[in-house]
Amino acid sequence: MNIPIYKQEIADGLSDQLANNSVAYCAVAKADVKPSPESVEKLQKILASGDQLALMDLQESALAENKEQIDLYYIKSVLVSTGWNKNDDVFDPRELWEARNTPEDKPFNFMHDEKDIIGHITANEVVDFDGNSIIDESEIPSQFNILTSAVIYTEWSDPEQKQRLAKIVAEIEENKWFVSMECLFPNFDYALADSNGNTRVVKRDEATAFLTKYLRSYGGDGKYEDYKVGRLLRNLSFSGKGLVSKPANPRSIILEGNDFFDESQTKVLTLSSLKETNMSDNYETQISDLRAELAEAKAANEALKDKVVAEQQAEFQTRIEALEATIAELQESLAVKHDEMKEKDKKLEEEKAAMDKYKAEMKKKEEELAAMKKKAMTMKRKAQLEEVGYNAEEAIATIEQFADLDEATFDNIVAAIQKRPVSYILDQSVEDVKEEAEATLEEEVDSAEASEEVLEEVEEVQEVAIAEAMGEEDPAENLRAVASEWIGSLLQSNKK
Repeated sequence: MNIPIYKQEIADGLSDQLANNSVAYCAVAKADVKPSPESVEKLQKILASGDQLALMDLQESALAENKEQIDLYYIKSVLVSTGWNKNDDVFDPRELWEARNTPEDKPFNFMHDEKDIIGHITANEVVDFDGNSIIDESEIPSQFNILTSAVIYTEWSDPEQKQRLAKIVAEIEENKWFVSMECLFPNFDYALADSNGNTRVVKRDEATAFLTKYLRSYGGDGKYEDYKVGRLLRNLSFSGKGLVSKPANPRSIILEGNDFFDESQTKVLTLSSLKETNMSDNYETQISDLRAELAEAKAANEALKDKVVAEQQAEFQTRIEALEATIAELQESLAVKHDEMKEKDKKLEEEKAAMDKYKAEMKKKEEELAAMKKKAMTMKRKAQLEEVGYNAEEAIATIEQFADLDEATFDNIVAAIQKRPVSYILDQSVEDVKEEAEATLEEEVDSAEASEEVLEEVEEVQEVAIAEAMGEEDPAENLRAVASEWIGSLLQSNKK
């Protein structure tokens, strides 16, 4: 049920407003039929007794006549009147007559909340402006009201809901509530009235849609040149009503005494005939006016486009400048970071070169130290071998043969050499000499243990050697020297 929207109305910015093709009309809610005191008293007695059969009989009796039902509250209100209302909405008698029965059986809600149903519309009636029913339907009257009646449910199993509705009913009787009926319409035309009260109808289409912006319903002042402009609603349908504390928009209240309007007694105008009656008898002048309006509209549109383009360009330029400034800051920061990294790399290279130099010096010192140690060891071993009878050449050859042996093992070998000729030692492998030296040493130690006198001499020598070793700077080296001397003295003692 979408209303058609024309290009000119879109250009006038009315699309969203036209999409809402409904309007609410309000009237004061008035009580209609109230249950008699006798009916109320009878209900109270039945409820107190708990007699369900009597309660069902009472309800069936009330339903049979559809009045004075004890669980309903009856209200009535004038829904709408023919003519031109205070909101500049125009109800043609024929259009309204066709819609007179559409309110019946529609929901009755609270504050237009479709989830808060408090009753329903029971009937509608066509009455004249004096309130008399119009029974003859063979001829459509020129002026009439649509009167609707509805009921509110007063009996609820929920105590809070029942108390709430009781309060609302009490306030209705004080005229504090309004009834708001929603009217749907899929289309509308324009009704025009001149200063003399003469009315005309202009069909709404693409050519006449420029009149929409003058309607009060869409933000206009209700005037076009010397005409009063109204919205003539078409194909009406009333879709329910709500109980409201006050109208959402006071302009939507329909007041009694609408200005008379009957389309059958008005002149239907086209766009051209409308222009012919607009305070000018000169057709060429009207065409000129339209062209001037069109040119003005085009100029305004071009100016607006230029303004929008200029604003967009200014905005883009501002954003570009901001981005360029940000990029420059980032580049500057990146350059600083790059310089810092280069400086750090330079320092690392210098530190690496210093470390390499230090390592080279350390390696050289270690090699010198190793050479010195080797030289010292060679001299020591040469002295040991010469002491047991080796000449210098034989001592050097033996030292080279057993260069990989540790001090303790070499000392054992020296001890073994004392019992073997040099030629024999030089012909043996290192492993064979080591095994023989260890075996010889073990035999001599066993023999030494058998002689108490030798043992005491050994212990004496050991204590002296250890006491002297305690004063040296390197305990480990001294200990090895003591052990070597002890083994040598042991061998010498055994030989003696």
